[in-house]
Amino acid sequence: MIAFYVSGHGLGHASRQIEIINAVRRLHPGARISVRSSAARWLFDLTLSSPVELEAAACDTGIVQIDSLRPDVEASLREAASFVRTIDERARREAEWLSASGTRLVVGDIPPLAFMAARRAGLPSVAIANFTWDWIYEGYATVHREAAPLAARLGTLYGLADAAWRLPMCGGFEGMASVADLPLVARRSHRDPTEVRTALGLPGDERLALVSFGGYGLDGLALARAAATSGHRVVVVEGGAGKRRTAPDRRVHVIAEADVYGAGYRYEDLVRAVDVVVTKPGYGIVAECAANDTAMLYTSRGWFREYDVLVEALPRYLRSAYIPQEALLRGEWREAMDRLEKAAAPLERPRTDGAERAARALVTLAEGGRAALDPGVSP
Repeated sequence: MIAFYVSGHGLGHASRQIEIINAVRRLHPGARISVRSSAARWLFDLTLSSPVELEAAACDTGIVQIDSLRPDVEASLREAASFVRTIDERARREAEWLSASGTRLVVGDIPPLAFMAARRAGLPSVAIANFTWDWIYEGYATVHREAAPLAARLGTLYGLADAAWRLPMCGGFEGMASVADLPLVARRSHRDPTEVRTALGLPGDERLALVSFGGYGLDGLALARAAATSGHRVVVVEGGAGKRRTAPDRRVHVIAEADVYGAGYRYEDLVRAVDVVVTKPGYGIVAECAANDTAMLYTSRGWFREYDVLVEALPRYLRSAYIPQEALLRGEWREAMDRLEKAAAPLERPRTDGAERAARALVTLAEGGRAALDPGVSP
């Protein structure tokens, strides 16, 4: 049994751990896997290749979002501090569960609670992520004095992990003793783009722009205006519950995510089938665009330390251009799309076998092997 503790912040943490879980199951179909997370259940239901024991549980508090583009920093620090005040008792309960359940290995992306509980239960633990929460909260310390002690406490807890496998576009990990680098963990499409467009009712001979703002969505976007100014048909995917809004214009296509999966496709198939993804930078969508050779039109996402790291990495992995939030929301996309058309090709084609490498090492460790603390990629 392997227990995965997954942050509920956004969809990126869950989507990449789902890829690793699926890779574990390909190697060891009989592996018993438990997931403890507050991430949306529909994401697991739609994208896991086989069932797991899924427990809705708050493992950390992450960042409180006002909407997809605006974090509430004060509320984020307040909720994180409140959670940490109870973390000893939480870790005690989790350690009891780990021992009683027969768990042999703990994976965290990236709640400190996972490593604290694993240490108390006498189990090995591995962190797999591209940032740590102490690093995120530390970024607020110059303005919010409560951020520094909070970050220091979390940094101490991260030091309890036996190993950290760091993904590209990373920050943090300073307090972790054994750090190795993984390639991208990314959802890669193996479907023909023309086939995907036809199956989902999208035109095969026009440029498509996919609006992708994760689990928080983005209200107030002038979709019809965006389609008129961008030179692209605009594609919007509704959330996992399958609810579908009315398209405001014939050049706007609204698809329920449940319909994508119901037709036998996955979200990454749609990412590959379009010409550009319009989004805010997050690890998951950047990795997905890089893996599927899709351009990105991105906007700012508020005060979040990971943003600068991701933006710096974009030219390395994909064609990209920036659009200010005001222009994005008004649907004034032409100027930014023109710059995107002229953007340079990415500097490299990244490796995207991080899930497979992580899975091989996790299975080895769960079976009692020593190779597990290094997934085979040097820092």
